[in-house]
Amino acid sequence: MNSLIQDITDRIAERSVASRATYLARIRRDGEAARANGPARSHLGCANLAHGFAASGADKPALMGSAKPGVAIVTSYNDMLSAHQPFETYPAELKTAVRRAGGVAQVAGGVPAMCDGITQGRAGMELSLYSRDVIAMSTAIALSHDMFDATLLLGVCDKIVPGLFIGALHFGHLPAVFVPAGPMTSGLPNKVKARTRQLFAEGKVGRGELLEAESKSYHSPGTCTFYGTANSNQALMEVMGLHLPGSTFVNPHTELRHALTGAAGRRAVEITAHGAEYTPIGEVVDEKAIVNACVALLATGGSTNHTLHLVAMAAAAGIVLTWDDFAALSRVVPSLTKIYPNGQADVNHFRDAGGMQVLIGDLLDAGLLHGDVLTVAGPGLDRYREAPALVDGEPVWSPVTGGSGDLDVLRPVARPFSADGGIHMVEGNLGRAVSKVSAVKPEHLVIEAPAKVFDDQLDLLRAFEAGELDGQDFVAVIRYQGPSANGMPELHKLTPPLAVLLDRGQRVAIVTDGRMSGASGKVPAAIHLSPEAADGGPIALVREGDVIRLDSAAGTLELLVPAPELAARTPEGRPLSDAQWVGTGRELFAAFRRMAGHAEQGAGIFGVSGAESPEHGPGLGFPAEAGSSHLETGGTPVAALAR
Repeated sequence: MNSLIQDITDRIAERSVASRATYLARIRRDGEAARANGPARSHLGCANLAHGFAASGADKPALMGSAKPGVAIVTSYNDMLSAHQPFETYPAELKTAVRRAGGVAQVAGGVPAMCDGITQGRAGMELSLYSRDVIAMSTAIALSHDMFDATLLLGVCDKIVPGLFIGALHFGHLPAVFVPAGPMTSGLPNKVKARTRQLFAEGKVGRGELLEAESKSYHSPGTCTFYGTANSNQALMEVMGLHLPGSTFVNPHTELRHALTGAAGRRAVEITAHGAEYTPIGEVVDEKAIVNACVALLATGGSTNHTLHLVAMAAAAGIVLTWDDFAALSRVVPSLTKIYPNGQADVNHFRDAGGMQVLIGDLLDAGLLHGDVLTVAGPGLDRYREAPALVDGEPVWSPVTGGSGDLDVLRPVARPFSADGGIHMVEGNLGRAVSKVSAVKPEHLVIEAPAKVFDDQLDLLRAFEAGELDGQDFVAVIRYQGPSANGMPELHKLTPPLAVLLDRGQRVAIVTDGRMSGASGKVPAAIHLSPEAADGGPIALVREGDVIRLDSAAGTLELLVPAPELAARTPEGRPLSDAQWVGTGRELFAAFRRMAGHAEQGAGIFGVSGAESPEHGPGLGFPAEAGSSHLETGGTPVAALAR
């Protein structure tokens, strides 16, 4: 094992001792009871149980009995979102597979699934990050009936998988298998789509041409094929051992996809407490699995959203993950893929080049992944070197031999695209932020320029359209976009116009307490800035024309204003009040704004007892007091981590 990876893992385990022990004690108590007392539903009162199977038809006899394990299906199906539309047929397929394996399955509940691609730049996007915690709570409600011995989780996109994951970990004694839907087939080349977006931003093509390009790109059932949060979710579930090996990027409605869905149902039965391979999700998700997820994210240049989600997901298992861990890992994990927006290939090309099996195998051989982990496929991550193929209608796994089939898309550790990971942490007197560098040209990693300050992304777009940003270098500061201000919406609409300016030869960058998503592209950016403006962060002190220096390579972010002058300033601007923050259902989430934790803590609303980092204080869900900041509580500088 790489010694630095091991050291980081040990640090995470050490700071998580108390919270992890508390978590494991609870789920092991529940697991022991499950193994001793038979299927969960057998302990319900007769009236309770009768309610639980009243509508179950042919499955009633099995549910009335106390021999067959019960499997919950929690689904995010809707037919508006391409990624989730394939789930329409999954419950019936899974019920059949579970029945044949000796169990009985029921759809325990559904969770909401919104699409950031639809809500970009609109009020609905301000509910997006909050939806993760709603999904976690919805998952808990689905599993609260005490009817089940395992869980099948159907989700793909942005907040859906992290929410299902967090919810399932609160029933950590139950085995859980994530069942993917797969990506749509390749459509319009990503380079053409990106170019059309820029031409539209410049006013050189109209809405008709843009819509045609977008609809040729997003054209059928399945996940969008670029490597954003949805596909990062899927990669992480596989490397954490929560998918069946090789199931992540198989296209929907293919014979192999259906066979893998059935296999997931059978496997859920095999790993319940009533079989010989009891595999609760709370044991699968340990410190090593969390580090493996971080390594895979960095090696693939995955979504920056996971610097929020993985912190929150780890906390649900009693594990304290910090941005310092990402920064330290980024120094040792190389960048191994070029998938759009970090390259021109899509996830289908990545799969065809060897995909997750080649990636995982190479990272294991280089000592960059922990192999001694528990997975839903059995002990050890070596199973995830194997790829499935159909034999007589059933999936059969065999080891993948050889390396990448396309070195322009997937490379070995010995020949990386770059020596460090695609996501960096930056910090300085403005706070701490995340910078995705995998799609940014080296000459754009450092910028020193005057600030253009905006309190609303629409104001920046209007300034661009009016030509007010032409012919000058600047750092766009977009503030009051954090979790406590307005739900931390993605600001991906800003990428095309700023990319236009970059292509004209201007030096531009973004600094924001908002998000830019897994689709973050070639414009250098410091995002998720913490503390946010609404919590009194220094970004609220920036004035128009102040010089800002962002060095994503060195990991620094500095407002070049003398300290005495900065100390004398008072915050400018303010977030919308609850009375103003209305429409599109936002008013229903006013309590979430008040409870939201810092971005560094996962930007969630849940507190985790004992989850405290010696560097940065309480873990996920403990809101900071107004006016508090990371700068007051201290922390380990990124430069020190590099040493």
